[in-house]
Amino acid sequence: MSEAADGAAIAELEQQLKKLRRRQKRNQRAAWADGFLTGICGMLRPGDLAIDCGANAGDVSARLLASGADVVAFDPEPWAHDQLTRRFAGEDRFTLRPAAVGTSEGVVRLMRASNFDGNAAQASVKSTVVAGGRQIDESTENAIEVAQIDFIAFLRDTIAQRGEVAFLKIDIEGAELDLVPAIDAAGLFDAIRCTVVETHERKFRDRGADFQAMRKTIGEKYAPSHVSLDWI
Repeated sequence: MSEAADGAAIAELEQQLKKLRRRQKRNQRAAWADGFLTGICGMLRPGDLAIDCGANAGDVSARLLASGADVVAFDPEPWAHDQLTRRFAGEDRFTLRPAAVGTSEGVVRLMRASNFDGNAAQASVKSTVVAGGRQIDESTENAIEVAQIDFIAFLRDTIAQRGEVAFLKIDIEGAELDLVPAIDAAGLFDAIRCTVVETHERKFRDRGADFQAMRKTIGEKYAPSHVSLDWI
């Protein structure tokens, strides 16, 4: 084998190793998140409130409901709305809000993954209101208009009525870059027992500095058991 061929083979092996390491790290994070959620559900009690932002098909909401807690779920994706409506029909402790969560109220464009039409069940988790995401079709004919609520106002009102929020999950495909700092600036994390956030650095690679800044600020102010940015 020539030196050039050797170099190409080594480069290919290094790429494969990087992929395996990323997969291992993701699997470890997924296992951590599953265990963390089990612990959260074990501490929730009837009458507690859990909020699921980016509920998708409702897997997390189902576990939260099983704990006895009340659940408010948000998702702007119509496919998710259909799934959630069918799955939790007749469940009095489940409230579905088919809207995006943001720092202001209005109408926003929901953009879907390039393969959405071929596999909505898998692609629906990628739907986003933030431009610039990898493998997202941002064309006008494929984007849809959806409602967005002022989530800061919603949290303030909810906390005023109930005293606290027991659990908040945020998986909103890049919009966390605006929402998490806004929740922090409003001082609302103090009234939320536990918050978990999935961040999307790989999906929005040109926003790396913004993600780093958010992680630094949140990491310095809150214990990971209170506000974690490592959800998956």
